Amino acid sequence: MSDSDFDFDLFVIGTGPGGEGAAMQAVKGGLRVGVAERYRQIGGGCTHWGTIPSKALRYTITNTMNVLKNPVFREMGIHASPTMEQLRRGTAQIIAKQVTMRQSFYDRNDVPIQFGHARFVDDHTVLIDEKEPVRAKQFVIATGTRPYHPPNVDFDHPNIYDSDGILDLAEKPGTITIYGAGVIGTEYASMFRNLGVKVNLVNTRSRLLEFLDDEIVDALAYHLRDQGVVIRHDEVVDRIEGTDDGVILHLKSGKRIKSDVLLWANGRSGNTEELGLENVGLQVNKRGQLEVDQQFQTAREHIYAVGDVIGYPSLASAAYTQGRAAAMHILEQKNGNLRLDDIPTGIYTSPEISSVGQTERQLTEACIPYEVGQSQFKSLARAQIMGTTVGMLKILFHRETLKVLGVHCFGANASEIVHIGQAVMDSQDLNLEYFFETTFNYPTMAEAYRVAALNGYNRLF
Repeated sequence: MSDSDFDFDLFVIGTGPGGEGAAMQAVKGGLRVGVAERYRQIGGGCTHWGTIPSKALRYTITNTMNVLKNPVFREMGIHASPTMEQLRRGTAQIIAKQVTMRQSFYDRNDVPIQFGHARFVDDHTVLIDEKEPVRAKQFVIATGTRPYHPPNVDFDHPNIYDSDGILDLAEKPGTITIYGAGVIGTEYASMFRNLGVKVNLVNTRSRLLEFLDDEIVDALAYHLRDQGVVIRHDEVVDRIEGTDDGVILHLKSGKRIKSDVLLWANGRSGNTEELGLENVGLQVNKRGQLEVDQQFQTAREHIYAVGDVIGYPSLASAAYTQGRAAAMHILEQKNGNLRLDDIPTGIYTSPEISSVGQTERQLTEACIPYEVGQSQFKSLARAQIMGTTVGMLKILFHRETLKVLGVHCFGANASEIVHIGQAVMDSQDLNLEYFFETTFNYPTMAEAYRVAALNGYNRLF
């Protein structure tokens, strides 16, 4: 077929970070690009149900509670208990700004958006809402995921929520049980505890966030418990009983936990059921996710998939880069995955966590001779000024070459701080010496790099 037989060179299904990254990269490369979006506005789950609303709410809660706990305000006799509606009030404005900004990207690049559900009918054709056929030479699937709903959990009960629905909680509960202690579960545990809610965090594994550095995980677990969060490891749900005044979680260990509300935060499913994948010979795994190669091609090489719908790492930041990488491969500009093995984690607990590179456990198992440099935030002037002294920065580096092998941060602004270490780690010319041969502004949180680097360097002999 010639290109004139197609409506578009590339058709993207989904306008979240992955779809946007693919569409913008492709159109700037000269391709005719079209996009389908099932929701009434663009932005995907990231903008409307996940990253943006949850992080906006977290920011509001953290700032509000810090102000209310400030001794100056207490001396002035200022006491308040904001409602959930008041705390959410600014979130809608942020979402609206995000939608307007992202819509402008499509408008000024002349990328048409067709609102409706897209479904494959053959290798090169999709129907929009079963009405309008669109033919394209190549496709990018960026449909994202949704919270996993096991059949034995009654999500219609007014006190049982998933991670999307919890954002619409009408009133602040007195107690909450969170089943699932992954990234989403730990973030919400921090958020609700900051509100003064009693939190039960039920973990199906033996440790929190096992993919992180052990010392960072230990610090998080200690801090959550210090705040009053009750953590239960190695537990498996038996059944969930909704009552008139709350929810009872029955565990297979025999334990029973009663709380006002329950948040199910255990797993997500790919939005792939109604895409008509059977019509193009594609199958999904048990989580409804698509398998792809290093170029983000599915088993059908003209159909790519990016973002949460392909699984790990399920980060908005990674999705955008994956979309760009897929488009660059289509454009024959790049035959690689744009440093996608070097993705920093960003976990918005309180305090937040961010890391990049290898952990101590991985380096030990690989028999790599490494050393550790640490900086405790309680020793930093900026942290003392801001009152954010909980936290630490760890730099892992090769004992002989001083090459930075990993950076792990727990504390205020961790997700920002980590990028300095990421840049040095990725450099072919820089190593640990960069941190103590460079002048950092004082007082800053970034100064932690100089402190940690000298701490580690002084261990060498």
